[in-house]
Amino acid sequence: MSENREEKNKIKNSLSIDQVFNFVADLGGEPMMYGGYFVAQTICHNPPGEGSHKLFYYENTRLFKCFTECEGGAFDIFDLTTRVKQVMGEKRPLQDNNGEIIYRDWTLYDSIWFVAHYFGIPLENHREEGFSGLYMSLPDWDILKRYEDEEISEQRIEMNIYDNIIIQNYPRPHIEPWENEGIIYEVEQECGIAYDPCTLGVIIPHYDMFGRLIGIRERTLVKELEDYGKYRPAVLQGKMFNHPLGFNLYNLNNSKENIAATRKAIVYESEKSCLLHRSYFGKEGDVSVATCGSSFTMAQFKLLQGLGVEEIIIAFDRQWQQAGDEEFQRWTKKLESINDKYKKYVLISFIFDKNNLLRYKDSPIDQGPEKFIKLFKERITL
Repeated sequence: MSENREEKNKIKNSLSIDQVFNFVADLGGEPMMYGGYFVAQTICHNPPGEGSHKLFYYENTRLFKCFTECEGGAFDIFDLTTRVKQVMGEKRPLQDNNGEIIYRDWTLYDSIWFVAHYFGIPLENHREEGFSGLYMSLPDWDILKRYEDEEISEQRIEMNIYDNIIIQNYPRPHIEPWENEGIIYEVEQECGIAYDPCTLGVIIPHYDMFGRLIGIRERTLVKELEDYGKYRPAVLQGKMFNHPLGFNLYNLNNSKENIAATRKAIVYESEKSCLLHRSYFGKEGDVSVATCGSSFTMAQFKLLQGLGVEEIIIAFDRQWQQAGDEEFQRWTKKLESINDKYKKYVLISFIFDKNNLLRYKDSPIDQGPEKFIKLFKERITL
């Protein structure tokens, strides 16, 4: 029992405030950052868009506190997920002994699973006397255990499908700051990049691998607004277009054929990195996707595995300042966990800036194609 409480705390304590901020944004909470804490809508007991901004998250305690109708004290990310899923009436699909899909109410166990896989964190204590004893009340633990991998690959996360007409009437000017960094206008057009003059933000449509619009994000161009999050789900005509980022890969609709042909995929963090890659190497050389965060989930891996990849190149941002410092140690440990999780399926390699070609928090593609090619050729395996 104590091992599992420790693992639950380990997951919670491993998440940065930025990661939790993005997670809450994906749940529809419209968070606003204020330094060591952020404030979101009360999605803990209201559907997205219907609550007030009175749900607080504090970095020092890693806990939420609702200052309206929620009873009790502070609660963690797992409790929040459970409350949100229950407010939205979501059910958990499971497979019974006869192979039939059954649905039951969302539980705390499901939230632990959801949060862990959203951030690409393996659950170490998946055993009968573990999480099941703490969080499961149904006799379906053996089914969950038996079908764990299948559930990961076939998890029924319902994506909303939107009509492209939603973004067709927004202006598509040259995004000068982006083009100054190397993104060409033709790529912006190919990827449907638009501009919202009301919010002064770049509109970034997200498609599934089949080209269906499943969500829209916005990247602010206003420096003062970056404290509220550089990337947020877009709110267009009063409607929020958030989607579960951990269950899709940005740009896969554009790069899937090249990935299948080369059997290689380059996995970046941000959409901009994919746009830069496509700008530098053309549509014929585009094997890029983005996780939209610093986690690589099993659901995202399965999308690439389905295309027959033999090598996945992790090209995450440089999240450390000096080799050997505390950030460096945390970051390399995270990369090692990604390798350990997927190496039995495919070759996992890493673009790692061991020669200091990048600045702090740069993407490997941010310093131009020549440095990227050098980093690519010097990629490492563990």
